[in-house]
Amino acid sequence: MWRAGVALLLGVALFVSGCGGGGDSPAAANETASSFTAGSVSGFGSIIVNGVRFDDSGASVSDDDDVLRSSGDLKLGMMVEIDGGAIDRIARRARALRIRIGAEIIGPVESVDITGSSMVVLGQTVDITDFTFFDDSLNGGLSAINVGDVLAVNARLNETDGHYVATRIDDRPGATHFRLRGVIGNLDTTAKTFTVGTATINYASVDPTHLPANLANGMRIRVRLQTVQVAGQWVATEMRAGDRRVEDRAEAEVHGLITRIDSVQHFAINGLEVNATNASFPDGTAGIVLGANVEVEGAIIAGVLVARKVEIEDHNNDSERFELHGAVESLNTTAKTFLLRGVTVNYSQVLFWERGSEADLANGKQVEVKGLPSRDRTRLLAVKIKFES
Repeated sequence: MWRAGVALLLGVALFVSGCGGGGDSPAAANETASSFTAGSVSGFGSIIVNGVRFDDSGASVSDDDDVLRSSGDLKLGMMVEIDGGAIDRIARRARALRIRIGAEIIGPVESVDITGSSMVVLGQTVDITDFTFFDDSLNGGLSAINVGDVLAVNARLNETDGHYVATRIDDRPGATHFRLRGVIGNLDTTAKTFTVGTATINYASVDPTHLPANLANGMRIRVRLQTVQVAGQWVATEMRAGDRRVEDRAEAEVHGLITRIDSVQHFAINGLEVNATNASFPDGTAGIVLGANVEVEGAIIAGVLVARKVEIEDHNNDSERFELHGAVESLNTTAKTFLLRGVTVNYSQVLFWERGSEADLANGKQVEVKGLPSRDRTRLLAVKIKFES
């Protein structure tokens, strides 16, 4: 699988375009959000999501528990939702006002399949792709993971097979609670149990007034769990609806999987309703099927994403290109690595140098790096390096 990703290195067009360097001014504290963006983090300098470079210098960052975090907690591959200012579609820039982060799964590893590039975490099958990033603490990627390890999994849920397609994996030892966002199955309102994947969850301890309305099979939920099973069941301490209602926004750009489809014009992406009646389909409509990975641009109106354009991401892989801007740190000319925005960059296979050469690399140099995950997916394998100063 990794070889398929490396093959992309030969595609010159992948890295010719992209965001330029330079900073943006801080977001105004009283600025009203006019755009909504959801997807995985593909770069920094500031934060890059869905090919748009968001200045996060004035943004608030919080997690699914509404706990305030910092921009330093943002990592490559994390799934985020951004409320921002107007998006400059030509420059592909905007100001982030609020950023929400949250792993789909936090829990113990039950099995690891190196050959199949997958693992089971908290009863859920997690698929690893060429573009899944692992935290540096998991040196070796999937091969470094052991049964019993507690992980945080950022992912997109593919409801066609119930698998989670991982975008980032982090080690989470000492977690005080586990977490799971998924789809309810086998609901038993008498026993107060349901399943998500192969995990059986008991919700008898949750205050009935705090349960999602109209609890039913097929509903997407977010559940917080105790870290110890009781009689083979995970004990829920909190439950919420799994899909956050999005406020009206004049602009919206969402990348994800089609989780329900009624027709080509009416479907859901990551649980968000989409009305594509008047949308353009640059890649055609044949690929608009359940489980397809798509990019939808439009506006949020009454909680529905009213699409202007729907593209199939398999044909337009901007979200799978990683880009970093910043100052070189910890340059190691023997190992051909350096740190950039907290990410280890390997520059041994650079295809393009711009405004300089390898000899010009030095600590403190401002550079732009584009590349793909390394074989173990803990580092960025640079394909293009441009000197910005």
